[in-house]
Parts: sequence; C-alpha cells; structure tokens
Amino acid sequence: MGKSKGKKNNSTIRESAKRFLADNRFARHQYEILETLEAGIELLGTEVKSIRLGKANLRDGFCLVRKGELHLHNVHIAQHTHAGSYFNHDPLRVRKLLAHRREIDKLRGQLDKKGLTLVPLNLHLKGSWVKITIGLGKGRKLYDKRQEEKRKQSDRDIKKALAKF
Repeated sequence: MGKSKGKKNNSTIRESAKRFLADNRFARHQYEILETLEAGIELLGTEVKSIRLGKANLRDGFCLVRKGELHLHNVHIAQHTHAGSYFNHDPLRVRKLLAHRREIDKLRGQLDKKGLTLVPLNLHLKGSWVKITIGLGKGRKLYDKRQEEKRKQSDRDIKKALAKF
C-alpha cells in the first residue's frame, strides 16, 4: 500500500559520529602496534573542554596497569583558557582509563612479555563521550623503521604510477 520510510539504525548513527580530536602518529612510527583497545577516560570538565578544542598532546604518553586499573601517564591536556586557576586542572595529571576487567587482565598478561608497552594512539568522540584508543606495541629498531619507510615510499610510487594510466 504505502511506502515505508527507512530509518537509520542508532548504532550506525553513533559510528558515523566518531570525530578524532588528537592523534599520535609518532607512536605508529616508534612501535609496531600488535593490538588496539578502545577505552573510556576519566576526565574533569575543563579537560573535556580543552580536548574538544584540540589542545591535547599524546606524543609522550604511556599506560600502566596498577592495582588492576589502567592509568594514562604523561599526556598533556592544556588548561582551559576561560576557567579560573582554582577550577582548572593539572595538565600532566595521571588519568584513569575505563575498561573491562577481562581486557585489563589480558593486557597485563601481554605486558609481562619483554619489549611490549601500551601507548595512546588517538583521542576521539564517540557520540558525546571522549574515548581513547590505546595500542599494545613492540618497539622498533632503527633498521625496522628504515625498512617500513622504504616500503611506504615504494607503495606511494606504485600508486602514483597506476594513477597515470
């Protein structure tokens, strides 16, 4: 009889609303990322405002598992400009990450292996929530970095050559 109007599924709306706020490209150069995990992050109000303005730096950050909890260290989130000094936050404070117990236990088991570390890869919005993607990475040697750069350059050259045809 009548035509039914199709509605978008709520989950597809949420997935399309993912917006990146900060990225750690240096981590993908320094480490070979073996596994990733998306976690929530415990933030103060002024931190959320600063992150939304793009004033977060993940470059020197790392994660540790202590007392069964994930903690984010050495990530700089600039103080909010429109808040007084009393209400503002410490830019380098340790922040708690929110993940399931099974995920934390799995990461702790893998971190016991030599040469593995947890590094933050990006901060993004998922709906209205600020999420962080952390990666389990193995440090690269200098020759590994050179090989990876050569491989990327050859891939770019191949794509450029194919685009001419």
